[in-house]
Amino acid sequence: MELLKKILRGWKDYVWIIAGSILTAAAINIFLVPYKIAPGGVTGLATVIYYLSGGRFPVGMAMLALNIPLFIAGIKFIGNRFAIRTFFSTVFLSVAVDVSEPFTSDFVERYFSKVESLASSPDLLLYSIFGGFLMGAGLGIVLRSGATTGGTDLAARIANHFIPYFTIGQVLLFIDAAVVVLAAAAFSSFLLGMYAIVSLFIASKVVDAILEGVNFAKALFIISDKSDEIAARILKDLDRGVTALKGRGMYSGRDKQVLFCVVHRSQLTQLKKVVAEIDDKAFIVLADIREVLGEGFKTYDY
Repeated sequence: MELLKKILRGWKDYVWIIAGSILTAAAINIFLVPYKIAPGGVTGLATVIYYLSGGRFPVGMAMLALNIPLFIAGIKFIGNRFAIRTFFSTVFLSVAVDVSEPFTSDFVERYFSKVESLASSPDLLLYSIFGGFLMGAGLGIVLRSGATTGGTDLAARIANHFIPYFTIGQVLLFIDAAVVVLAAAAFSSFLLGMYAIVSLFIASKVVDAILEGVNFAKALFIISDKSDEIAARILKDLDRGVTALKGRGMYSGRDKQVLFCVVHRSQLTQLKKVVAEIDDKAFIVLADIREVLGEGFKTYDY
């Protein structure tokens, strides 16, 4: 039974990898490549190669040609299971980009051209926003399924291994920035470079939202001499769990209870009202929480 669950979970992950790759390919072909928006990474570099070669090297083929050497060089830095999924998603995305290109080109020609004919020029800002959003959604789905599409994240891991003075994030930022600058120079347009940065920024935020969740919660630390009474009201009125931590006031030298509680954003006002009714001198610290797993919040889906 457990083996069957693992097999079904594995197939489910591959289905999501395919779905995420198709969404990413659609974003590339509809919103980014036709308007020379190169949002960093291998995709941006492949876009530059496509236009500099006069279309002789399709974007998907260029992506695969750039990704395969990176994959071979970086395979020892990733696990076998992760490597298999990454290889699959890398190849599938490259194929999806080239195979879907005729269909997406027809879509752009049929629908986007009509809209653009009514305006003086294409709305590149809108395309960069939607392209970044869809690409981030696709990449986020792939990453959440335990794979990557190869590219600059592998390059960053390889560079970090030989240059440990910089973090993977710093190396990744440098690589993406270098690709954006290269694209701006190749297309002789500083404006296109700025649109690429917009697209890259939005994509990164969407990826974070998918991986870390968008159901923000609030964590509170409450310090009060009436902590027991406050905890009882929170348990009763808000139906939220409360944890008492041992603390000590360094100025007064007195032992105190520090209440820790996580609530939904909609409950924040009610909680502050409860605390104020019991002790209007209580000390409250609020913190944003990106994702909460457990009873009363999200369930574990792994």
